[in-house]
Amino acid sequence: MRAVTVPRFGGPDAVEITEHPVPVPGPGQVRIKVKAAALNPVDAAMRSGVFGGEANIGLGFDVAGTVDAAGPGTPWTTGDRVIALATGHHKPLGTHADFVVLHSDTLAPAPASLDDVHAATLPLNTTTAAQALELLALAPGQSLLVTGAAGGVGAHTVELAHRQGLKVTGIDSAASEEFLLSRGADHFLARGQTPEAAAFDGVLDAARLGADVLAAVRDGGAYAGLWPGSEPHPERGIRVEALSVRADGALLTELSHLADEGVLLARVARTYPLHDAAEAHARLAEGNLPGRIVLVP
Repeated sequence: MRAVTVPRFGGPDAVEITEHPVPVPGPGQVRIKVKAAALNPVDAAMRSGVFGGEANIGLGFDVAGTVDAAGPGTPWTTGDRVIALATGHHKPLGTHADFVVLHSDTLAPAPASLDDVHAATLPLNTTTAAQALELLALAPGQSLLVTGAAGGVGAHTVELAHRQGLKVTGIDSAASEEFLLSRGADHFLARGQTPEAAAFDGVLDAARLGADVLAAVRDGGAYAGLWPGSEPHPERGIRVEALSVRADGALLTELSHLADEGVLLARVARTYPLHDAAEAHARLAEGNLPGRIVLVP
C-alpha cells in the first residue's frame, strides 16, 4: 500500500509516497480502508521536525473510511463507515495512506449526513476543541475568548462553547466576523485589536498568542493552549494548561452526532489525490484556507 512518509525533516519537498505491506489488525484492532484524510498544521510541524526525534515517520491524524478487516474482540464489522483519530508525533505510519490499523475504541460512526471528504475534517479538530473546553472547565454563563477562532480548532470551539451556554468572543481576521457570529460567537474582535484586560473567565489560545492574551483573563481564570511547552507562565492565579489531545471513540461518536445535528460544520478548502501530498503541503504553507485540505487515496 502507499503511505505519506517523511524520510528527512524539511519543507514540503521532504514528503514522499512510499510502499508498505498492507497492515494486519490484531486483537482489538480494526483496519480502515482510507477514503479521505485531512491535512493539519500538526502534520506540517511533524514534517519539519518541530517535535524532534528521528525522521522516517508517517503523517496523518484524521481518517474517514470503511472497516476493511477487524481483529478479534472488536465491535466493528466489514463495511462500517467510520471516522477516527490517530494520535502520536512519531508514528511509523499515519492516516495519509491507503489503509490504517487503529484500536477499535478510537473509532466512531461517520456522520450520516456527510460524505467521506467532509467527515475527514472532524476527528482531530473537534476532539481538540471538546477536550480543550473540558480542560478550561467553565460554567454556563461564563465568558470565553477564542483566538484563531476561524481556524479548524477555533471554529469548533466556538460552536461547542455556544452549545454549552458560554459567552463567546472570537478573535481572527476581519473577514471572518460574519462566519463566526453565524457559528455562535456573541462578540468579535478583529486580529490586532486588544481584548479588554481581565475581562474573560477563560481563553482558548488556538493562535498561540501566549502572554499577549493572558492579560485578557481575569484573576483566577483559566488559559488553555494547544502546543505543550509554548504556554505562558502563570500569573494572577490564572490556571495555565496545555492540551495533549487524546483519541477517544466515545467522545468522537458524540461529536459525529453533533455534526449530523448541524452543531459542528465541516469545512473543506480543497482536495488533493494522495500522490500529490507534497503539493498539498505546499498549499497548506501558503495559508489563508477557508477549511481543511483533504487527501483522497
